[in-house]
Amino acid sequence: MSRRSGRTQSQARARAFALDPRLAIGVVLVVASVVGVVSIVAATDESTEVYAAASTLTPGDRVLSSDLVIRSVKLNEATDRYIARGELPDEGFIATRPIEAGELVPSSSLGSHDGLSLTSIVVSPQGGLSGTVATGASVDIWASAEAEDGSYAAPGVIISGAVVVRLLEDDSLVSAAHGNAIELLVPRSRVARLLEAMANGDVLSVIPANLPAKG
Repeated sequence: MSRRSGRTQSQARARAFALDPRLAIGVVLVVASVVGVVSIVAATDESTEVYAAASTLTPGDRVLSSDLVIRSVKLNEATDRYIARGELPDEGFIATRPIEAGELVPSSSLGSHDGLSLTSIVVSPQGGLSGTVATGASVDIWASAEAEDGSYAAPGVIISGAVVVRLLEDDSLVSAAHGNAIELLVPRSRVARLLEAMANGDVLSVIPANLPAKG
């Protein structure tokens, strides 16, 4: 067999291999299989992209998208309880409760920038604090005014549903006499009443608005 004849046969076998319909069918089947698997996974994936806090947020913080990260999680029927990607207001929001770093941002934590109605103020209640009073707790502030004879009038609620921002430890003599100070988030409309009570030397008490459920 001549060298030319050998080259011709090799070229013919190469063309036959390249044009082998079985190879083409195999490639098509592999591609179709991969596409099918990807489609099934995508169809059954119920994950939702929601916002989470990049760092710890406290009540009253102004929160922008740069303060948050995206997490893909499966929430099932709880989806409406959290802020999904794309649902964050352009101007951000005001945090109305503590949100730990990495915690998903609940819808209930969003406050509006418009007419911001809350402000923080430090109170030194007499008589100490309940063990259930912790950061994020909802509390009522009670005040009892001193009468002319040195007695005190019946206490009454001057602010309902204030939010605890943090507890402040102070070893000073003033603090020791009045108990630990506490920073609260209160409605601006009630600040004047609270400051009046503090200026008049009224006895202030911070009482939990509700008790945590016991398991």
